[in-house]
Amino acid sequence: MSAFHGWAPKPPMGWNSWDCFATTVTERQVMAQADYMATHLARWGWQYIVVDIQWYEPGATGFAYREGAEVALDAYGRLLPAANRFPSCAAGFAPLADYLHRLGLKFGVHLLRGIPRAAVAANLPILGSTSHARDIANPEDTCPWNPDMYGVDMSKPGAQAYYDSVFASFAEWGVDYVKVDDISRPYHAHRAEVEAIRRAIDATGRPMVLSLSPGATALSAADHVQRHANLWRISDDFWDNWDVLREQFALLAAWSSARGTGRWPDADMLPFGVLDLGRRRSRFTPDEQRTVMTLWAIARSPLMHGGDMTQMDDFTLSLLTQPEVIALDQDSRDNRPLFDDDGLIAWAATGASGDTYLALFNARDRHPLSAERRVFDAVLEGGAHAFQTALLDVAVEAGTIIELVADDGKGGNGGHHAVVWGDPVLMGPAGELSLLDLPWEHASSRWGSVTRYRAPGERQLLLGGRPLDRGVLVHTKSVIGVRVPPGYDRLVCECGFEGSVLPLAAGPLARCAVYREAGVRDGIGETPHPPLAGAIVTVPFAALGFEPPDGVTTGAAAPCRENQDLEEQGLEKQVSDDPTSASPRRVSVRDVWTGEDLGVFEKVFSRTVPWHGAGLFCLRPQPR
Repeated sequence: MSAFHGWAPKPPMGWNSWDCFATTVTERQVMAQADYMATHLARWGWQYIVVDIQWYEPGATGFAYREGAEVALDAYGRLLPAANRFPSCAAGFAPLADYLHRLGLKFGVHLLRGIPRAAVAANLPILGSTSHARDIANPEDTCPWNPDMYGVDMSKPGAQAYYDSVFASFAEWGVDYVKVDDISRPYHAHRAEVEAIRRAIDATGRPMVLSLSPGATALSAADHVQRHANLWRISDDFWDNWDVLREQFALLAAWSSARGTGRWPDADMLPFGVLDLGRRRSRFTPDEQRTVMTLWAIARSPLMHGGDMTQMDDFTLSLLTQPEVIALDQDSRDNRPLFDDDGLIAWAATGASGDTYLALFNARDRHPLSAERRVFDAVLEGGAHAFQTALLDVAVEAGTIIELVADDGKGGNGGHHAVVWGDPVLMGPAGELSLLDLPWEHASSRWGSVTRYRAPGERQLLLGGRPLDRGVLVHTKSVIGVRVPPGYDRLVCECGFEGSVLPLAAGPLARCAVYREAGVRDGIGETPHPPLAGAIVTVPFAALGFEPPDGVTTGAAAPCRENQDLEEQGLEKQVSDDPTSASPRRVSVRDVWTGEDLGVFEKVFSRTVPWHGAGLFCLRPQPR
């Protein structure tokens, strides 16, 4: 273990400005967040306040990045805080860092890999070197989503001196944590700069926790990243989208063996509370938020809250301050996935007290998007079909929900393409009615919000490269659910890519599909029964390493039988209190989230877990 691993002996806990303020956060807003954390969260271990991207751009607005935007620089091509947004910090973040330190907190900043293009255009000198910005910049190495920087060619004289100078200024400012972006994907292409940043931080003599973004970091880079960083992203940006959350289970399981003191696979921020420039609250349901917190804790992910803390609600505060959940994230060991049985998932860990913790998840959908429900399906391809669109005209039924789905062609999130539903209209005896004029039951998009009429940044909406006045833009995967009002029996629409698709690879890149809820007179099925509360997840105690009783086979957990009465299954029956009875291992179980003592169990533990929900339990074997 290197010395820098000791700077983050436990997964870092803090707040990051991106989810709620995007590129626009100001000094006053950061101080308000710090005041809240110091008063309400610090006692639970929350300590970092991290200012995310574009803190150097005076005119930053929203979530968009602007080509050629003004940036604040010093005479050596190093970024400075925008004076109009951070008025006490025009010469550097030291005053803001000092304010946080007086509160007992720690200060972090975001940094894009590379050297500012504005510094290259001006060919500014590099501190501590005879080289200039143009000598070390590689104009062919650019970030695919932000136009501010060029990559640094680490084979050039002056390249290391540049990174040394950047982190020397951070040390002077009192920075405790640096999130370096556009570096962890593709990881192997940026190894030289990862190593340069590690050397630069170490040369300052100041402990600065190093976080690498965005993901997914390549699993093949596990050894290298553990030797150079304290935490690294395992996924692309994580937002309040169920399909994105579903992916985190497999990613955290894959990275489980790479976890260790001072080196933490990072599942990204907690998108809870007020987000998106104050325009909305988290789209996650309470059950889904509890799933996030339970999974992050038992997998020991860093915990970085993304919501506006000055508008904290009681439920979010209860998630962030549950002491046993925090302790599980900070002080547990042997954290491991047990199984994933088609979305019924279990993880286990050993707490600091020696008790066993068991997390049960139901990642199944209450109403799966099954092929039987699909009434329209159009695969969109790249290559010669870069502007491909499709027309749909399907029967619908009043009173039922229709779902417009855009995915990667396989039901997943891959591709990340912009797909447009062009003026979707319901038709029938009542006339015509645009879906844009109806309230929606639900709407999700992998990136940000589903947008009506305009593209993000108030751009002209396009469909297949053509201007469009009325439509909906989403990013795969997206699901929009709308209830059909009386008087309408058809849905008509054109759908397809917004514009040209990059890369122009052959093969499926996206799919537009429409699903119908079962109705009373269609061919899908009968009127559905009232929804079940969830699914039963069962774990035999042998899978947790408890001594197995005679006649019980040790091994992986058996698949559960869902939605049957537990008494019928004989799975959740409490044993007799008679201490002289024959002796399978008895285990007491407590529900961590509710605090309820559930009793004493033997052989197996089962629980009904809500759809998209989680349970967390403390298990303690009883003496023989």
